[in-house]
Amino acid sequence: MELVAGCYEQVLFGFAVHPERKTSGGYEQKWTSVADFTHHAHTACLSAVAVNSRFVVTGSKDETIHIYDMKKKIDHGALVHHNGTITCLKFHGNRHLISGAEDGLICVWDAKKWECLKSIKAHKGPVTFFSIHPSGKLALSVGTDKTLRTWNLVEGRSAFIKNIKQNAHIVEWSPKGEKYIVVVLNKIDVYRLDTASVTGTITNEKRVSSVTFLSESVLAVGGDEEVVRFFDTDSLMCLCEFKAHENRVKDMFSFEIPEHHVIVTASSDGFIKMWKLKQDKKVPPSLLCEVDTKARLTCLGVWLDSATDLKESLPPAAEPSLVSKEQSKSIKKESGGVAQEEGRQPEPGMKKCAFTAVKKQPTKGSGLGSAKKRKMVETLEKKRKKKKI
Repeated sequence: MELVAGCYEQVLFGFAVHPERKTSGGYEQKWTSVADFTHHAHTACLSAVAVNSRFVVTGSKDETIHIYDMKKKIDHGALVHHNGTITCLKFHGNRHLISGAEDGLICVWDAKKWECLKSIKAHKGPVTFFSIHPSGKLALSVGTDKTLRTWNLVEGRSAFIKNIKQNAHIVEWSPKGEKYIVVVLNKIDVYRLDTASVTGTITNEKRVSSVTFLSESVLAVGGDEEVVRFFDTDSLMCLCEFKAHENRVKDMFSFEIPEHHVIVTASSDGFIKMWKLKQDKKVPPSLLCEVDTKARLTCLGVWLDSATDLKESLPPAAEPSLVSKEQSKSIKKESGGVAQEEGRQPEPGMKKCAFTAVKKQPTKGSGLGSAKKRKMVETLEKKRKKKKI
């Protein structure tokens, strides 16, 4: 097990964690953590991190996404496409990575070949957050254009747009995908999927900076304070609260392993802490271990070398067909200009999707603007015109 955390100081930290083991006398030893690596790939503070069974990817204010191979403990390269800070990163399974940024784009990447499969103009302003439905067929995104957008990932198009009164900065599906929450400052609106309407609002003491579902109805909330609270999303009541850190809680992550349901918290105070959750969520969790990074932490992830040992809060979903064969040839342009059509030149000032290796290897393009495909498209167009004549 490995804790990975990014910070303002441009570094990704990795700490190997050794879970407790029962001694012959039945006594459970406390979990221990050992510094494993530091990764200095970015030139600005880290803003997002995502983990799959092999890789850790980090986004930064330097507009790049860096890939770190956890098996070999080496820098695997960088993805260059976005203009502006990378605001959110999510893996879906081991095949796809989705990124969002200040340029308003949401990009779908092939996590095997590290090619950009799809680039969607998702919001008029920066994308602040997105969340993928457990089925892999839908996604939600929020941005500074005061909209909540639902995306059909199978067809690669916008399915629904909802105007909201303020700029939301977090959106998250529940584990079963029957509800979702939208966060605006210290308010958490709870929506039902079948009605797409608000069923209630949870009010936190201060601005919310991170949330994670512990079950279908229990939500852990951290914000600009030292306290973490557990809320029931049905009754909207606070089940319990506990002091987790000495400063604001920046990010949280929860998962299950045999005999343990764990929540991990990261704070501006430099500490990463692991907590063992009780079966009764009205009882505060107990501390398993803590690490002092001596840095101002911004984002957090947990990596296990054996994917089968980890049961995340979200149930495992079948790998979605995020981009079909037809869509890979041509992504139809939505009436609102949601998706870019493959083969078109990027907008002025937009970077070409690319994978940049650390060593001087050939750059792998996304295919969205490659010369061969453009020639093929032009040849086909000429043939069609001749046939019409």
